[in-house]
Amino acid sequence: MHESPPLSPSAVQASRQVRTVISRLRRRILNAAESEDITLGQASVLTRLSGERGVTASELAAAEGVRHQSMTTTVASLTALGLVERRPDPDDRRRLLIALTEEGYRRVEEGRQVRQEWLAGRLQEQCTEEERRTVMAAMTVLERLTHE
Repeated sequence: MHESPPLSPSAVQASRQVRTVISRLRRRILNAAESEDITLGQASVLTRLSGERGVTASELAAAEGVRHQSMTTTVASLTALGLVERRPDPDDRRRLLIALTEEGYRRVEEGRQVRQEWLAGRLQEQCTEEERRTVMAAMTVLERLTHE
């Protein structure tokens, strides 16, 4: 078995800072687009569904890391709001797929726009041009970490 070299103090500190900042920033961005009639969990389901043509409640529960029963409740609430619909799976008529309605797609896109405007506005208001360039350079470095 091959041993990795010990982690440098700067790598450990950078790791801690990146995780902390990303976590806080994610919460702030999500809260910027929070709607009064849906929860953050429901908003997360809507966003996940926007990239799918239809998934089962079990698949959605697994992807969101919740129990099937909890997802069934979430889907029922979103269905009542007209944001998602259940329809038969064309490959297996016994299964029901959950998909966004037109209103659901509109809400997801609206949320994305609000979040983008919030973050761009904060960067404009609180950062200099040089600081914004530094953020973009740092994102290039962090993006490199996401590639295998």
